[in-house]
Formats: sequence, structure tokens, C-alpha cells
Amino acid sequence: NVVTGGGAMGQVLAEHPDVDKVAFTGSTEIGKVLRQATAGTGKKISLELGGKSPVIVFDSADLDSAVESVVDAIWFNQGQVCSAGSKLLVQTTVFDKFISKLKTRLGHFRIGQSLDKVVDMAAIVDESQRKSIADFVEEARDEGADVFQTECPAGCFYPPTLITGVNTASRVVMEEIFGPVLVALPFRTAKEAIAIANNTLYGLGASVHSEQLPLALETAKHIQAGAVWINCHNMFDAAAGFGGYKQSGFGRDGGKEGLFEYVKPSWQQKVRISELSFDMAKFGASYSADCPAINGNGSEAISVDRTYKLYYGGAQKRPDAAYSRVIRTVEGKVMAQIGESNRKDVRNAVEAAAKAQPAWAKKSPFNRQQILYYIAENLEIRKRGFARRLVELTGVSTEEAEAEVALAVARLFYWAAYADKYGGTVQETQLYGTVIKIHEPMGIIGIACPDKSPLLSFVSLMGAAIARSNSVVVVPSEKYPLLALDLYQVFETSDLPGGVVNILSGSRDHVSKYLVEHQNVDAMWYFGSQEGSKFVEHTSAVNVKRTWVDYGVGRDWTDDKQGRGEEFLYHSTQVKNVWLTMGDIFAN
Repeated sequence: NVVTGGGAMGQVLAEHPDVDKVAFTGSTEIGKVLRQATAGTGKKISLELGGKSPVIVFDSADLDSAVESVVDAIWFNQGQVCSAGSKLLVQTTVFDKFISKLKTRLGHFRIGQSLDKVVDMAAIVDESQRKSIADFVEEARDEGADVFQTECPAGCFYPPTLITGVNTASRVVMEEIFGPVLVALPFRTAKEAIAIANNTLYGLGASVHSEQLPLALETAKHIQAGAVWINCHNMFDAAAGFGGYKQSGFGRDGGKEGLFEYVKPSWQQKVRISELSFDMAKFGASYSADCPAINGNGSEAISVDRTYKLYYGGAQKRPDAAYSRVIRTVEGKVMAQIGESNRKDVRNAVEAAAKAQPAWAKKSPFNRQQILYYIAENLEIRKRGFARRLVELTGVSTEEAEAEVALAVARLFYWAAYADKYGGTVQETQLYGTVIKIHEPMGIIGIACPDKSPLLSFVSLMGAAIARSNSVVVVPSEKYPLLALDLYQVFETSDLPGGVVNILSGSRDHVSKYLVEHQNVDAMWYFGSQEGSKFVEHTSAVNVKRTWVDYGVGRDWTDDKQGRGEEFLYHSTQVKNVWLTMGDIFAN
């Protein structure tokens, strides 16, 4: 069914109660609005948003071919393409030569009516967009940049524009212009090119031009974008997913990875939630801590006061605030105290995770696998202690507790096996060449665990994330946190690098609030209340982070269909497609 209309109609459609899935292509600003409008409803949403795609030209490139690739990248459709290659990075040794060739090529550009089949570029979509483009260029000119433009007809046309001599913090470098404007910057080394390319809020597309394939491939691997073309730009195929990293959105259009956006696990019932009424501004804002001590405050005395610290950066840390919570057995007897985490603890844990994640991702899959096996082995050695703790805290039988610990060990072995079995594949497209799909880690994932099956759920979520090279900041079960906190010693004796797993105990909603608001957290998994699920989805729009929530429904963590599988791997990774062209021997 095809319905035409303006932006307001689109939002009405997205908010309609009978719509189960929303797929949006457009600006990042409107994508954030739609993410908030659908938050907490149970609707699936995928966003393909704006971009500032870099085009990297090394001195080893075929410069004449690269010029044509740049022309197609930025001036196709007047630059009004989300993946337009609007940021040109050229190695300093050939920068002046390449810019000269590009200016010569622009001198032959034909601009006119779109129905004329011989024109290279037509009009801008409307006058307001033409004015927005002109404002960007005039601002760059005021900053002292060199602006090269060709002639164009009067009316709603804008000339193809090349801007040089601009600094890396300029608006024309950082923001999407959505017009026929190319900004060119020089770079010296491949590392510098990658750093400039990734210095953006966006991550939709990129291209690399070099006749040295190893150099091009290594550069493509380190660019944070959903599609990277080698010696070409803006190649598409329905068999290969297209979508972005960071604030270019999440989800994919096309390929098997795109099908995931339109399906749900077979065991999962359809979720439809009516309007939830609560104060979003006050959600998770307050502490819910107990008195700061056990002995001397009327509680039952124990032989030794035990206060569990937080765990981040590979070490136990005291919480920033002097707040703690008393943890009791199912009979109400005092077992221990735990620290109450606050926003400063979140800040510290995320910094530790950010420091650890790149090195963790560079470890070989075999190495990550062995560490996960080691964690499982050390947990199995301590199985009686963990089973006893489960009985004391939750009141389950000894048999049920032992079964949960055994399942947790098995789950760790399961995720260890997937450390080297979900790296990607080759896409079967129409391209004469090869398209490689790579499953890359999300980066830093915040995880809020449920109270059900406190050990098994923690291991199931944490194991999936770190097996695929992510670092995590985990909020353990609010009612039964000791099962996760007792893993400190397991981690410390299992060669797990500090900062890969960080644990913040306390109020699930309070810690989740600051995790989802954090700009450096790339994804947030929340297994708690309906209100919390809505808050996480709504607030995730701050940097368009991916979310995975359960809308308060919960799942059976002991069931292999619900507690493991490709659903977990899908949420742990993001797809990058690398397009490798051919044609030296045979023509396409």
C-alpha cells in the first residue's frame, strides 16, 4: 500500500497502533524524533539516517579513475544522497595534482534541466534546501576557505562546489550539507586518514582508492561505516545490507541482515503496549539505598561485615557515594552489603570499557575463546558455592540451583564456541567482484540484567557480548546481585583483561539511566520493567544508540531457544559490507 504525504503524515503512520515495524530513511534529527515517538510501544524500528561519508585517495591510486569515482560519489543526484562522498581525503604527495584534475573535470560539467539526458547535474530539490547549501558554503568562505565553483543556470540550481583550505573542525567538514559540495583535506599517513575519516558523528558509507589492495583492505577494516567501497563508491545490491554506524542509524536494508529487522524469534509473542504514563524526567533519578552499615543499626549481627565493591578496569573499586544496600537471604537474614553506583561510577566504568575494547577486539578469536573457556572452568570449580548462594538468596531447591550453575557453565562454553564462528560471509551480489560482510562489535554495551535466573541471565548476556569483541558495563540483578559480584574472583583468575567486563551494582533503573544517556555507550540492553524499557528506548535517541529491551515481559533463561542463539549475536554485532571491484583481466 502506497500513501503519499508530508513529514507529519509519516509520523502519524509510525505512531498508528496497528503498525508493528517502522523503517525510516531521512535526516538524523527526524530519526531521533521517530525513535522517541515509538519508544515503549513494542514496535520494531530501523533507521537509515544522515552521513558525512569520507572518500580516501592514496598516492598509490589510479588518480584519473579516482577522479571519476569522486564525481559519482558527491555530484550524483546533486549530492542529495545520504551516502554522498562529501569529505575527500587525499594523500599530501598527490593532493595538489588530484585537486587540479578534479577542477579540470568540473570545468566540463553540464548543468541543466533533469529531463535533458546529457546533463551531469540538475536542480536542487527546493529553494529552502538551495539556501541551506549556500549558507554552508558562505560560512566556509568567511572562515577563509578556498571555494571553487563552476557556472550554473539561474533558478533552483547550485553549482558543483569544491572547498579546500578548511580546518577539520569546520561545519562543512563535520555536518551533512546534502548538496553538491565537496570538502577536500590532505593527510600524510594511513593512520591519519583513518582518524580524520572517523572523526564524525556519522558512519554510513566510505570509499578507499588505492592500487595496493592490502592497504585498501586494512583501511576499510578500520573505518567506522556500514558500507566501504574500494576503488568505487555508491554501489548497491539487494543482496547486501545497507545501513550505518553511530548517528547514521541502526538496522540494515537488504541482505539477510536486513531480514532480521522484519522478524522476531518464533517463541516470542507479539508485544503491544498502550500509552505508559510516568514522569520521564524523574525516572531512575533517586537512590534506594539502605543504612551504610550492618552491625550497630539493628540488623542481625554477622561474624564479619562483608561489603562488595564495584568492579571496573579489572579491579574492585569503592562506589563514589557512601551509599550501600543490605542483601538478605530468602528468610530475611543479612548476607552482605553492596555498593550503590551513581553517575560518576558509570563514567568511570565506561572509561575503563572504552580503554579496553580496542585491544580486546584485536585479540584473535582463539584467544578470546580460550579466556571464555577459562571463565567457564573456574566457575565450574566454584559451582557448589554458587549453588549454595542461589539457594540462600532465591529460595530455589538445591537441585534447581545446581542446574542453573551447570547451565551457566554450558552457556559460557556455548559463547566461547561462537568467538570464531560469526565473523561474516561473502555476499552474492550482481557486482563483478566480491562483497565481504563483516560482523563487527558494537563497541561498548550497557547491560541491565533481570532478577529471574540471576546467574544464568548475567552469563548469557555478558558472554554473548564479549565473545563478539565488545566490552560491557553490566548492572546485575537488583534483588540478587551477589551471584554476579561473586564472579570477581573468577574473572581475576581467568586472564580476562581489565575493563572488558565492568560490574556496577545498585538500582537497575538508576544506573541504566546514566548508561543510556552516556554518549560513549554504543548499545543498551535492558531487561526490567515496561517503564524502564520505554525510558531506555526514548533516551537512546541522544546518540541514536541501538537498544534491546524486553518491555517487562521477561523470558525463560533456561530454555536454549530464549537464552541463547542468533538473536544475541545479532544484537552484539553490526554489519559492515566491503565492496571489492575487479576488472583488470576481464571486463564486467
